[in-house]
Amino acid sequence: MQNIFAIKIMFKKATIITYGCQMNVNDSAKVKKILENNNYEIVNDINNSNLIIINTCTVREGAAEKVYGKLGELKHLKLRKKNLIIGVIGCLAQEKKDEIYKKVRHVDFVLGNQNIGKIPQLLETIENEDVKHINYTYDEDKLPDKVYADFDSKITAYISITYGCNNFCTYCIVPYVRGRERSVPINEVIDEINHYLDKGYKEIYLLGQNVNSYGKGLDENVNFTDLLKEICKIDKKFRLRFMSPHPRDFTDELIEVIKNEDKICKNIHLPIQAGSTDVLKMMNRGYTKEEYLYLIEKIKNKIPDISLSTDIIVGFPNETDNNFNDTFDVVEQVEFDNSYMFMYSKRQGTPAATMDGQIDESEKKARLQKLIDLQAKKSKLQNEKYIGKIVEVLVEGPTPKNPENYSGRTDENKIVILKSDQKNVGEFVKVKIYDAKTWTLYGKII
Repeated sequence: MQNIFAIKIMFKKATIITYGCQMNVNDSAKVKKILENNNYEIVNDINNSNLIIINTCTVREGAAEKVYGKLGELKHLKLRKKNLIIGVIGCLAQEKKDEIYKKVRHVDFVLGNQNIGKIPQLLETIENEDVKHINYTYDEDKLPDKVYADFDSKITAYISITYGCNNFCTYCIVPYVRGRERSVPINEVIDEINHYLDKGYKEIYLLGQNVNSYGKGLDENVNFTDLLKEICKIDKKFRLRFMSPHPRDFTDELIEVIKNEDKICKNIHLPIQAGSTDVLKMMNRGYTKEEYLYLIEKIKNKIPDISLSTDIIVGFPNETDNNFNDTFDVVEQVEFDNSYMFMYSKRQGTPAATMDGQIDESEKKARLQKLIDLQAKKSKLQNEKYIGKIVEVLVEGPTPKNPENYSGRTDENKIVILKSDQKNVGEFVKVKIYDAKTWTLYGKII
């Protein structure tokens, strides 16, 4: 019987398909670890899988359409493989928990954001009791079960310090699908960081919908700067990054901590979303164009070598040419190192989806392209400042196109291409920059 069981276990294979943000990537890494702990081999080929889990995003309408499209493709595979289990997790599962089974009858389970730790019990129920269409999307206001994931790079570990959001930006579905803000206690965050540092990880990335509102729901009176200070007391060499902070909650104390703590990377991703005060008000962002620019000025004055990136939505309902020009002006003034720019996309269930004044797609595309062209110029100018400098690079691995070239990142989150070998992967090396392109630096180890 033991030999038969071993053969059965060997053939349990799973594929995880991930859509969306870094939070979803983090959740998928946890799901992978859960499955491996339960005798599943993770494979990329869905044709060889006994289990397919789709981790879904619902920030934009297009993301949901991709998920339903993928589920439609899997119907034929399900017909051929009667014992194939298909599950849907993530934000779409949370939002459309009652709709998914109506649209896609071959899905076996729908699992909410907070419940991935229950996957083993759920699979056992399906396999042993011939139960179909399990829906578990509850407990959205609780912290999820702790799972220590193994991340693919073995260099950067992603740690969620908050879950949910209280901001209710009018374009965003997150508060409705991930619940209200909950913070992970400091001691648990520190324990998790030590776990990954002990395993050899060299970079810690703190995640949350709004990391600098950390402290919500905790018994102890702590905030985000308190957490950062405690993390920086850990006596090991590592980098500390975080995303995404909210401009409204970015305090002078936080600026000082970033300035003074060597472990905290001098790179801030600070989403503005729009440069027009009128649009920001319609978005319910809680700050004006002038307040954002004043915050940027304070940050640059305190931390002159800081690199800055942002998120921008183009074509929000009722955005006029003048409103767009305000956004263009902010990108011109701030000189972001990088911007993640998107055309506004309706998300059903959000206030913005029903607003009058929806912008024509062709107009949105034209505005977006104009902004992309400007950002490309700014990014190249920012990168050219590094030519001749010696920087510290954390080597991540060979580049896909040329295995003789390796890539890594600077403290400021600049991608650097250099000649290296496997021995430097996961190590900090000194590099002299000799060339700069729009998105990439080129250097030589010294």
